[in-house]
Amino acid sequence: MGKEKAILIGVSTPKVPPPQAQEHLQELQRLAETAGAEVAEIFLQRVHAFNPATLVGEGKVEEVRLAAERHEADIVVFDEDLSGSQVRNLEHRLPGIKVLDRTGLILDIFAKHARTAESRLMVETAQMQYLMPRLTRAWVHLSRQVGTGGGTPGIGMRGPGETQLETDRRLVRKRIQELKAKLKKIERDRTSQAKHRENIFHVGIVGYTNAGKSTLTNRFAKAGVYVENKLFATLDSTTRKMHLDEGQDIILSDTVGFIRKLPHHLVETFKSTLGVAANADCILEIIDASASDYKEHIEVTRKILDELVSESVPRFCVFNKTDATSPERNEEIALNYPDAIQISALENTGMEELKKRLKKELNIWSAYRTQKEIEEKKAAIAWEGTSV
Repeated sequence: MGKEKAILIGVSTPKVPPPQAQEHLQELQRLAETAGAEVAEIFLQRVHAFNPATLVGEGKVEEVRLAAERHEADIVVFDEDLSGSQVRNLEHRLPGIKVLDRTGLILDIFAKHARTAESRLMVETAQMQYLMPRLTRAWVHLSRQVGTGGGTPGIGMRGPGETQLETDRRLVRKRIQELKAKLKKIERDRTSQAKHRENIFHVGIVGYTNAGKSTLTNRFAKAGVYVENKLFATLDSTTRKMHLDEGQDIILSDTVGFIRKLPHHLVETFKSTLGVAANADCILEIIDASASDYKEHIEVTRKILDELVSESVPRFCVFNKTDATSPERNEEIALNYPDAIQISALENTGMEELKKRLKKELNIWSAYRTQKEIEEKKAAIAWEGTSV
């Protein structure tokens, strides 16, 4: 079976100027290609507000329909989330073509790349939550098809359709509860494992998808982590030990990548994996220095991190892929982010400086723990003295 042909549609609004919308569309193209589609054509429409019926204007929908016929396209993907009614309206105007939004596409990639029982649980939970508000689609369509001219359900359709819909919703809700309970257990187990590792310095590696986190983990820990130049190539957290110096070992944890426009429920679902970062003693924010929109990548990463990690946990920026950047870009980064470290995990440059920074953080952490232990012992001795 050949690749499915896809048409992509983006929207520029007063809050999202055309150049930024174009960058979002380029990312959507990479997502579509990661999912296995061949992009046939890309549309961008400027609007003051989204069309509540079809997101974009009726004229643009007709343009897309003609393009789909011309390219014999199988799927149309929107760069914004679509409501159930918008999907239904678009499917009506684009007969025989699958209509998908950005979240649906990301979930498809997640399902494709889920390799462990944990990631499969997370993907199914996210899919169920995505499906819930869209369950009405098929049943409303069926009732209208058989109903009377006034839109009232026909004989035999008044009860069963609605009953079936409620049954579907109840089953989905029950399944979501079961999946969440399993994920909670995994999260508890991971927190318990983290407590057993309290005597070793733990570094969380986070960042935008495809920033090179797995490549860095492999370079540091010789971990053999799966690496591919695609978005969301890995979904599971990977924890490895790294030897810094004699008697200085640390733990590295690589996490699933972040991406813009990620719905809140997806962040919530993947918290059991992202929770690895929440238990870290130090955070490395890995940034793709070669990305034209790297500043937005930083903004997205920090917004999600703020939900997961305490402000007291030290973080610092590591700009990766400097082998693919211009001297002007490297100077720009050095000027705007003077405390950041510039590396190329692929070419093994800048790694010694990064190790020095990790040693510094490790020494600060060790000194803090030693002081804490001294204070705890003093408190215990004082307590024993007063209890005699």
